[in-house]
Amino acid sequence: MSIFSTTLNQMAFLFSLILLGFFLTKNGLLPKTAAGILSKLENYIFIPALVLKTFIENFTIEKIGAAGSIFLTSFVMILIIMPIAILASRACSKDKYIQNIYTYGLAFSNFGFMGNAVVSSLFPDIFFEYLIFTLPLWIFIYLWGVPVLLRSEAGQKQSLKDRLRAFVNPMFLCMLIGITVGLSNLTLPVWVTSAAASCADCMSPVAMLLTGITVASADLKKIFTNISIYAVTVIRLILSPLVTILLLYFLKPSDTLTICAISSVAMPLGLNTIVIPSAYGKDTTVAAGMAIISHLLSCFTIPVIFTIMTLVFGL
Repeated sequence: MSIFSTTLNQMAFLFSLILLGFFLTKNGLLPKTAAGILSKLENYIFIPALVLKTFIENFTIEKIGAAGSIFLTSFVMILIIMPIAILASRACSKDKYIQNIYTYGLAFSNFGFMGNAVVSSLFPDIFFEYLIFTLPLWIFIYLWGVPVLLRSEAGQKQSLKDRLRAFVNPMFLCMLIGITVGLSNLTLPVWVTSAAASCADCMSPVAMLLTGITVASADLKKIFTNISIYAVTVIRLILSPLVTILLLYFLKPSDTLTICAISSVAMPLGLNTIVIPSAYGKDTTVAAGMAIISHLLSCFTIPVIFTIMTLVFGL
């Protein structure tokens, strides 16, 4: 019951904000520029603050050294997942931009906001290890996921200079600052860390509002009848966790590593596919559909996956 109640509470919070954004937009209570403004706040303030806070707190010599095997396993796992996500996305859509959205969603789940909430509630004893496990995922998000999949123009080949220029953005710069501060064990002024923490806390609520605003202006019939969205959601919520459970059953890692790996892949599709492309004026209809459908279905799939994990590994 704890798994169901925790997930349901988190879903209620998520959908209340989505519905609020939807209601405000449908009733004309928000200006037409609201989506653009919120997406820019996300990209230039809230997401960079989350990145900065995450790396300052977790990318330290002590933490990395204490959980080096967990960090390395996650690093190898994402290197395996990325090419599989690329191939699966090509099978789900022929449109290059949509392929990039699907690739990001299949490679990176909502392991941060949703994952942190679920793991900290259900497995508090290994929450620190889970944060270490997700560090390589954050690194690849801001080295590959965001600049290559979400910010690049669909169908355009990027030169090396363009790719390097894409790294010069608030998120990547904050990641570098966070790594430097974390590894050097520097102590920043309290007002700096407090400001970063407060802004980081705004990331997910604003992303949910932005999702509601996006959905309000989209064709709901088109979203809920898009078969490819369901295909990607099934891969994300069911196939990926089940394959991970099967592989871990034969590899027989520690219980901690097992829980971290399965938790990271069992979460719904991430929200960056909405907040980042929208800041560049791109169509986020498919991304919004992915967010709504996957988060709704995850309310049922996460408890099932965790139950299977418990039975298979005797946790």
